[in-house]
Amino acid sequence: MAENITNRYDFTLIFDVIDGNPNGDPDAGNLPRIDPENGQGLITDVCLKRKVRNYVLMAKHDEAPFEIFVKEKAILNDLIKKIGYDDAGTDLTVPPQDEADGKKRTTVGKGQGSEVESARQQMCKTFFDIRTFGAVMTTGANAGQVRGPVQFTFARSVDPVSPLEHSITRCAVTKPEDSEKQSGDNRTMGRKNTISYGLYVAHGFISPHLAAQTGFDSDDLELLWTALESMFEVDHSAARGMMSTCKLIVFKHDSALGNATSKSLFDRVKISRSEKGANPPRSFDDYVVTINKDNLPTGVEIIERL
Repeated sequence: MAENITNRYDFTLIFDVIDGNPNGDPDAGNLPRIDPENGQGLITDVCLKRKVRNYVLMAKHDEAPFEIFVKEKAILNDLIKKIGYDDAGTDLTVPPQDEADGKKRTTVGKGQGSEVESARQQMCKTFFDIRTFGAVMTTGANAGQVRGPVQFTFARSVDPVSPLEHSITRCAVTKPEDSEKQSGDNRTMGRKNTISYGLYVAHGFISPHLAAQTGFDSDDLELLWTALESMFEVDHSAARGMMSTCKLIVFKHDSALGNATSKSLFDRVKISRSEKGANPPRSFDDYVVTINKDNLPTGVEIIERL
C-alpha cells in the first residue's frame, strides 16, 4: 500500500538536446527560447510538465488513478462534471426556468460548499497531474482549485546557445496544376529552427504538506522519478532532435519543513567544461558534473537517480 509523503524533496534535473528545438516560442516564430541578456537557452516549466504528463499517459494507459486531466483534445469542463459530480451521483441540474422567449430550459449549475470539496477530492483521486501539479477547476461545474506539491523552475542552459535557421523544401505538390510548373517552382520552402547543442538544468521542489492535501503518495513519487528519467524516450520528434536526461539528483530531507535551503543544496552541484571536451561543446561528455557531498546538513540525503 502506498505511503504518505512525509519528507521534503528538492531535485536537480540535467538534460541535453542535440540538433533540435527543445521549446519553441510561438511569439518569436517558434525560435528556441533564449535569455536575450546572456544568450542562455530557456525551457518553460509548462513544457517539462507536459513531457511528464505524456510519459504517464503512455505508461499508465490513461486509467485511474493515473489518468491525465490536461491532455490533447480534452474538454476540461466535461471532465470536471463527469468525474467530480456525475460519478459521485451529485445532480447539478437546475429546475427549468422561464426564459425571455417564454420557453423553459433546463440548465446545469455549479457545485456549492461541500459539493465542491467532494468534487475536488474525487478529481485528485482520479488524475495524476492534478494531485501532482495542481489545477484550476472553477471554469465549469466547479471543483475548486488545487495547488500541486510538485513544482519546477524554468530550465536554463549551462552555456549560451546559438539558434540556427534551416531552409527545407519538398518535391511533391498539392494540386494537379502545380505539377505542370517547372521543377524549381514545385519545391515549397519552409524553415526549421534548431540549436546544435545545449545542456540544460532545471530544479524542482516537492512539498509534503501540499502532498497531504492532494493525495500525492509514494507511488506517485516513484512514478514522477521514472518519468523524469525516461520522459524524453517517449517524446522523440524531428523538431526536438535528440533530447536525453543526463542526471537526476535528489536531495531528500528527513523532515517535512526541510533541513537546509534548496539553494544551498543546488549549489553543491557544479557543472564545468571538460579539459578534453570540444569547444564549443557538442555532447554531455564535454562537461563534468561534480556533487559536493562533504559536510552535508544533518538530515539531508543525496540520491543520484542517474
